[in-house]
Amino acid sequence: MCVLFGSLLPLEAQEITKGSVVVVPMEGPVTQAQFFFLRRVLKDAESAGAAALILNMDTPGGELKTTEQIVQALSKVTFPTYTYVNPNAGSAGALIALATKYVYMAPISAVGAAAPVMSGGAEVPETMNAKMVSYYSGYFRSVAEKNGYNPNLVDAFMNLKKEVKIGDEVLNPEGAVLTLSAQEAVKEYGGKPLMAQAIVDSVEELCEKAGLPVTQMVKVEPGGFERIALWITALAPLFLLGGILGAYLEFKTPGFGIAGVLSAICFLIYFTGHYIAGLTGFEVAAVFVLGVLLILIELIFFPGVFVFAALGTALMVCSLLFAMVDFYPAQPVSLSFDMLAGPLIKLGIALMLSVFGIALLARFLPDLPFFNRLVLGFQTAEGPSFQAPSASRYEVRVQVGDEGVARTILRPAGQAKFGQTLVDVVADGEFIDPGSRIRVRAIEGKRVVVDLI
Repeated sequence: MCVLFGSLLPLEAQEITKGSVVVVPMEGPVTQAQFFFLRRVLKDAESAGAAALILNMDTPGGELKTTEQIVQALSKVTFPTYTYVNPNAGSAGALIALATKYVYMAPISAVGAAAPVMSGGAEVPETMNAKMVSYYSGYFRSVAEKNGYNPNLVDAFMNLKKEVKIGDEVLNPEGAVLTLSAQEAVKEYGGKPLMAQAIVDSVEELCEKAGLPVTQMVKVEPGGFERIALWITALAPLFLLGGILGAYLEFKTPGFGIAGVLSAICFLIYFTGHYIAGLTGFEVAAVFVLGVLLILIELIFFPGVFVFAALGTALMVCSLLFAMVDFYPAQPVSLSFDMLAGPLIKLGIALMLSVFGIALLARFLPDLPFFNRLVLGFQTAEGPSFQAPSASRYEVRVQVGDEGVARTILRPAGQAKFGQTLVDVVADGEFIDPGSRIRVRAIEGKRVVVDLI
């Protein structure tokens, strides 16, 4: 699994080391896939002890909600962050630039014009626009002030209906939104640049002016997997459902077959997608694998003890949950409702669908011809058997005390023959080999419990 995860990363991303200056491209519209990529790089850089991160920005803007997510991610890292406007930081790009500690401009570049618009570029209805500008201007003013910028810049970028001044000078008149050229962005007001530290020709020159080691610069590029990760995380309950149902079918059928392979693939896709999305690392997948191993130890070596199975199940459920929780290496582990709400909802949906699916499988699937072939393609005491069972074997046709022969390995569920009748049975706390003599110990509804004679 770790090898697969590693192969999904661009080569450059694997070379981030202590002291690296990580350069991340932010090109084209700001999208959720771009956020996934940046979040993963930020966490990798934080874990490796990087010296700084530079956003090499050329964007016309993008989704406001995604912009907020990127700003939140940038606020959680402890190393210095820079934006190099090269050449455009329009709309959302301007707000993201304010979320970094320092801004530098290319000689011919522009930043600003962050008034909200609809996804197609149309104007936002007046009432909605007033609400959005009121909320987000307040939000991004706090971001700007935290990073040492003049908070009035946000109103100038976003609010058409507000005149913005610095001292007695009108920075932006009412009825317009502000766009700064490189030369305007570095203009000083009260001995301090309006927004940008300097105008530079390249990322390398930025490093020289900022005192960053050019020789340790690492440029990373997004792979083609970020957009796939977007779909995987959105469809997480379905992949969990496939993994759980596949594991149930594998448990109910002898040997290792298609169901087990499909279950493993679903869980692998689930963890891989959340890794690419920057949500989880190798350690969460390792906890899941440990949980599986504990359940196997229970089934193979200590059937009926339940301690190992209970612990393994708890580890698996926790790993599935925390694969969706957004932790940052430099942040203290502090679980909150907001952090857990989304993952809990997705996991809850998957578990409810799994219970419903398992009930349907238990009730209807044994009567289907395909499933009959799947179940009976196994090694019995008499050798391989592919004979379809009689439908009558799914009815309780035995009584307490009846004796029979195990037709399959009971681990603990399987099939047994009582006279000419095939019956689904469950062993009482132990594995039973094919051909072993058994006795019916109890009948609980349609559940027939047996033990060795």
